[in-house]
Amino acid sequence: QVQLVESGGGLVQAGGSLTLSCVVSGAIFALGDIGWYRQAQGQKRDFIGKITNNLQPDYATTMKERFTISRDNFKQTAFLQINSLKPEDTAVYYCSAESPYYEHPFWGQGTQVTVSL
Repeated sequence: QVQLVESGGGLVQAGGSLTLSCVVSGAIFALGDIGWYRQAQGQKRDFIGKITNNLQPDYATTMKERFTISRDNFKQTAFLQINSLKPEDTAVYYCSAESPYYEHPFWGQGTQVTVSL
């Protein structure tokens, strides 16, 4: 059974850093890519980046500067580090798992990040 659980969100001050975690259960972690997205209130869900099962990250053009995606294959956990946080980073952050061996991607429930001035 595939399950994704995000954690690490919370209330942080602008300028700080935060690392979100995504624990993935099931074989999909070793077989596919882990993606990170965010969705601000009233906005569409935006792609931040992804990391392949052979540890190659790929970022959306606007997300390259302050976002870092990594994964620990032994712990079946992916990470999203966000530096120099800004109020506009306030959103629910989601991770996803996708593999050609599965019919559809899987999503976590999201974790809220709120950045205050």
